[in-house]
Amino acid sequence: MNTRTVYVLTPDGTALATDVCLPDAPRPLPAVVIRTPYGREAHHAELRGWAAHGFAALAQDVRGRHGSPGEWHPYRDHERADGAATVAWVRAQAWGNGEVVAVGASYAAYCALVTVLAAPEAACDAGPDADLDDFHRDGAPDNLPRDGAPDNLHHGGVPGNFPRDGVPDAVIAAVPALGLTETAREPGGPERLWARAGWWAAHGDRHDSTPDALARALADDPRLLEHLPVARLAERLAPSLGRELPSWSGIWADRARGRLVALGATARLPLLAVGGTRDPFAEDTVALWRGWGGPSRLLLGPWGHRLTADPAAPARAHVDLGALYVRWARAALAGRLEPTRHGAIALGDSGRWHSTRLRSTPRPVSTPDASPQDATAREGAEWRAGADRPEAESRWLFDSPTGLRLLHGAEFNADPDRPVRSDDLAVPADGERADRCLLLSPPLPRPLDLAGAAVARINVTADTPCADWAVRLTALDPAGRADPLAFGIVRRTGPPGEAAHISVALGTLGRRLPAGTRLRAEIAGHHFPAHARNPHTGEDPVTATRLAPSRRTVNPRGSALHLPVVARRRYVEPAPEICR
Repeated sequence: MNTRTVYVLTPDGTALATDVCLPDAPRPLPAVVIRTPYGREAHHAELRGWAAHGFAALAQDVRGRHGSPGEWHPYRDHERADGAATVAWVRAQAWGNGEVVAVGASYAAYCALVTVLAAPEAACDAGPDADLDDFHRDGAPDNLPRDGAPDNLHHGGVPGNFPRDGVPDAVIAAVPALGLTETAREPGGPERLWARAGWWAAHGDRHDSTPDALARALADDPRLLEHLPVARLAERLAPSLGRELPSWSGIWADRARGRLVALGATARLPLLAVGGTRDPFAEDTVALWRGWGGPSRLLLGPWGHRLTADPAAPARAHVDLGALYVRWARAALAGRLEPTRHGAIALGDSGRWHSTRLRSTPRPVSTPDASPQDATAREGAEWRAGADRPEAESRWLFDSPTGLRLLHGAEFNADPDRPVRSDDLAVPADGERADRCLLLSPPLPRPLDLAGAAVARINVTADTPCADWAVRLTALDPAGRADPLAFGIVRRTGPPGEAAHISVALGTLGRRLPAGTRLRAEIAGHHFPAHARNPHTGEDPVTATRLAPSRRTVNPRGSALHLPVVARRRYVEPAPEICR
């Protein structure tokens, strides 16, 4: 096999650096396209892996990054047109058989998805309720020439037209970063401060990357993320970074959520959605799979955003994702996938996988007037209604001998000057000056398998007009070692002192808990620095310059933790389940 660099021209004349790895195999070949802002050279091993299995494999720097000129504006419309131009160019090559799979992880998954969803007539079936003006802009070229000349500069065609040649035949979206709002805010509203500061410091407003940029800045100023307002963090980062971050403030302006998920409902081609139960974007991965209009598969493993397994996990817990991707791509291109929506969820590092499927696909709803809390509750209800649920919802009542016993903090003080920290699992030993509500279960009498959506429903009161409610669930083994199990946070506004019954979605769980495990639940007003502090003044947390404490009450009566306990065990092998 050999790898060479070519430059694919987009409709506006930007030459995108693209590495092409061709196998020593009979031609024509199916192709895999990866478009990434993180450097195409980092994908060379992946390209060789695809090529070893008979695929032409391409990795491309998106415009404005690494080897590609221009300006990079994350999540802007140029990714659609550039992706369509690249797929059309691939289809025009003599070595290709016309079959193309778009592949990507994180932001690269966004690039793959917008290429798939760019053309209403090719990949999608736009229904009467779809507002395509929200999703489509200029198109991709439709007159790309065959690559018959040795010149490695390849020109595109006329903008404004989406040809079928610019749409892939299938898509693999791993740990997808679906948009500005999805990455900047939780579904329940609060801002993801740590993750966005780290990502923007490393990659924003520059052609290359410095992965440890935020760590360096924090070494210079350990209290960097505490300074207010959050909107001016870029100014405080600039001396350490040696550059400005003019786009920082813009990431908080967009509040529309679910654009790609909504448009995915009109898609008709196959999707493989890959995520991790420890990935912050796991719920977006599930929502994408759940709402997809074509054959869709979900693989949810015991992974974080890097899709890496715990080195200490037993060998049976490890999955060869590269081999699975190849097997799924071949099945998708050959039309062998069942026209269903199903998948597999890992039960932690146990090596067991549980099957999951949807009986129906509720239409995702994204409206600018709906509150994040309403959207979260609605999506959770749709998930529970649409799934062929092999789990039974187990309710753990608060202040119950067999549920969650209240240790302390039925009344607590949420002080943003002394917030509960996201990077510390230690809890106070007593309830004096409580900063959270703390509950604990008795030891599990037998092993417990969890697979599906979890939620905390709590009766609460805050004496401030705006309050965040963070719920952190931790598994304590018999020796007392703490292992994070689930987390959720929502923002509520309302009259001070008004009692409210709120639902806090805790994500999709996949775990096997051994006998003797205790569950510890914390309910707090902050989760810093992972999330920006709610100032409790009614001001926007991004622009607020003053903070105030908030007195909180949790009423155990009517409050409960709802967990998806596996009732009918359906253990499967992940690769055969995903590829059928």
